[in-house]
Amino acid sequence: MVEVTGKRETARVAVARATLTMKPATLRAIRLGNAPKGDVLGVARVAGILAAKRTPHLIPLCHPLRITGVEIAFHEDTRRGALTVEARVTTVDKTGVEMEALTAVSVAALTVYDMVKAVERGVTIANVQLVEKAGGKSGHWKRT
Repeated sequence: MVEVTGKRETARVAVARATLTMKPATLRAIRLGNAPKGDVLGVARVAGILAAKRTPHLIPLCHPLRITGVEIAFHEDTRRGALTVEARVTTVDKTGVEMEALTAVSVAALTVYDMVKAVERGVTIANVQLVEKAGGKSGHWKRT
């Protein structure tokens, strides 16, 4: 584990994103709430929030952080059958929340898959990535 005692607390934010691709009919079932397991996006949102809070229990060398906010958002591209999941995690602490954002978006995407696999097993989860982070000594970074 990295020593952070001497670091100062700063406001920090990290945003991660994942994309699920599926048949347009599957995405339509998600949007209409017709998936066999119910409210896919609502359950995936809660799963992502819980995952962010549990990150140090899942990733061995992550520091437990005082998370001050977790937002999970979904964006649909019906034409392409794509659902983008975005997680934004904030804290005021001595180290960043990149792993929390990546864990949140990953678990939210996995939850979507779990909830629609009875409709379509071929759903693909791709491009799990950090898209932005700010705060701390390294400052602001954004994927271009």
